[in-house]
Amino acid sequence: MAQISYELQTRQQTTLTPRLQQSVKLLQMSTLDFSREVAEAIANNPFLEEQDDQPPADAMPARPEAEPEAPPSPQASVDGGGEPDIMPATQHIEAEAPSGYSGDYPASRNADQPATDVGQWARSETSLKESLLADASAYKLSERDYELVQYIIEALDDDGYLRIPFSDLADATQFSSVPQEQEWEVALRLVQQLGPPGLGARDLAECLRLQLDARPPSTAGRALALRIVNEQLDRLGRCDYPGLSRALDCTSEDLQQACALIRSLDPRPGGRYSAVDPSCYIVPDVIVRKVGKSWVAVANDSAIPQARLNTVYAQVFKETRYNGRSLMAQALQEARWLMRSLEQRSTTIQRVAQAIVARQQTFFDYGEIALRPLMLSEIADELGLHESTVSRATSNKYLASPRGIYEFKHFFSRELATRSGGTCSAVAVRALIQEMIAEENPQAPLSDVMLASKLAREGVVVARRTVSKYRAQIKYPPAELRRAL
Repeated sequence: MAQISYELQTRQQTTLTPRLQQSVKLLQMSTLDFSREVAEAIANNPFLEEQDDQPPADAMPARPEAEPEAPPSPQASVDGGGEPDIMPATQHIEAEAPSGYSGDYPASRNADQPATDVGQWARSETSLKESLLADASAYKLSERDYELVQYIIEALDDDGYLRIPFSDLADATQFSSVPQEQEWEVALRLVQQLGPPGLGARDLAECLRLQLDARPPSTAGRALALRIVNEQLDRLGRCDYPGLSRALDCTSEDLQQACALIRSLDPRPGGRYSAVDPSCYIVPDVIVRKVGKSWVAVANDSAIPQARLNTVYAQVFKETRYNGRSLMAQALQEARWLMRSLEQRSTTIQRVAQAIVARQQTFFDYGEIALRPLMLSEIADELGLHESTVSRATSNKYLASPRGIYEFKHFFSRELATRSGGTCSAVAVRALIQEMIAEENPQAPLSDVMLASKLAREGVVVARRTVSKYRAQIKYPPAELRRAL
């Protein structure tokens, strides 16, 4: 039998207001994303306008009164006999200039006309495929051969390699007869003659072989380098120099010369055509300077987008009465929220940056080896903020110092114990490992066990696997791969 019952529950739920959601969203943005967000808000919200650096009109000094005109020179009066016929220079320019002349600045043109701005020409870059197609057009090829060359060039990756088999380059229906393997090979040979040597290779060995073939035959070590590339490239990758010397029956001096020649080659010949992505540029939020004996953080005002409330529109909206005010009222409220969020974001980043710099003074004096361990909770407790707020304020934020540009996150490192009972940061341990590897004997590189022992003698107690992890983080290979001849 069914039974109906009632139950009362009490729940506590925290909900972020729209204003707080906007503040959190803006705080964790990078400078470039933040500038883009503010620019979009200025474009869409009529109550926002970009702040002009020029002072308002009422604050500008009054224009001085015009000086009385100088009397005509006696020479002009004598030559003209009466009214001077010498016009002022400005009048000559206005008389000779056409009515549509806009000065020496670039003028707007129709969209169907080619661009004539020198700045656009200077910024234009030629891609790998455009360069190869331009070179291929200089050859007298049949229409079929040119199409094969085009398919191969279009299939090259950013490194300049052809990693797609011939059978997958084009649909067979694109040709009157299916291209044979020999035709593809001939077209590929032509592509490999275009541009720098190594382009159009199907693997690393072929890329290095093409570059060695392009060297003069008299190049020292070229013959032995070709043998290594053709027969022993895997053994060279393992740095097995004794095995290479036995397999190739050569002396260590000849082997060293050939290996140095191979290392001078470019394994990514297409990389020189790769354009730099503008979004990868870093704009520092804070600049660190030394004032007296202390380092201080100063906000980078040039990176902060300038916006202000359009007081004229706000006053007109206040004095106007009509039925459809809700949308404009919402726009005005969002504009005020954005202005408060701009100020709050700048203040929070500045406070967090100054707290980090105050705790890492020795880093800016002595470098990575003097970086102290630091946790987000320490900064949060000092500033009276939540740890998540500090995390957002340090994400995608950078500071510029005389030692370089660093992300805020770089200054937060875990704490490691020392033999003396003190602590040091993981970044300092990585700096110590880097110094030890830089000073090691290339013929007898230090293993991870030896590095751990040397760190223990320095007072830093870390396990061998921790040393391996830190060595990999600073991009150093194991000892057997660092061994030189």
